[in-house]
Amino acid sequence: MSSLADNGKPARGILFIVAAPSGAGKSSLVNACLDRDPNIRLSISFTSRKARPGERHAHHYHFVSAEQFEQMVAAGDFFEHALVHGDWKGTARQSVEPQLAAGHDVLLEIDWQGARQVREKVPEAIGVFILPPSREALEQRMRTRGQDSEEVIQQRLAAAREEMSHYNEFDYVVINEDFDRSVDEMCAVFSASRRRTGIQQLRHPKLIETLLAE
Repeated sequence: MSSLADNGKPARGILFIVAAPSGAGKSSLVNACLDRDPNIRLSISFTSRKARPGERHAHHYHFVSAEQFEQMVAAGDFFEHALVHGDWKGTARQSVEPQLAAGHDVLLEIDWQGARQVREKVPEAIGVFILPPSREALEQRMRTRGQDSEEVIQQRLAAAREEMSHYNEFDYVVINEDFDRSVDEMCAVFSASRRRTGIQQLRHPKLIETLLAE
């Protein structure tokens, strides 16, 4: 369902960016918010890493080889891309622009490097960064997942501090200590973003003109 301006044409959608260190619960929060908010469409990223147990192609990620990914980079197919933990991740252009133009809000579940690239292209994008309640909780969540080797876990823990240092590049920060409360907070960000003055001016110009007429 797309948003219509009061002239009957689709109002351009809002681009949301959600980033977090590995193990902060980003995917679980995003999925819960998507279930609650049907107006947001998730952009499925491409990645060169192997699928983890339970992950499905074109549902969690588009899984491609590193060679295929690099060919797509050379062809200019990506809206953003970055090398994350030794693997490529990126958002295809066709996953974003057509959706926004059709009036759909789009959510990018990406890392801070990709988020920085997106803000250069779309400065009005709304960024949300998810933090864990403690480093201990972050490590526990990584281990509970049971999907990574000890070596990989140590690599991700070492990278987490650097990733979290970029929290202040985002518009909102959600501390994922209580899951249900964090879902409420993220959904509140999405809802409030649609009520910003600039967005309402674009979506309801005729109403505002009528209300302010002499």
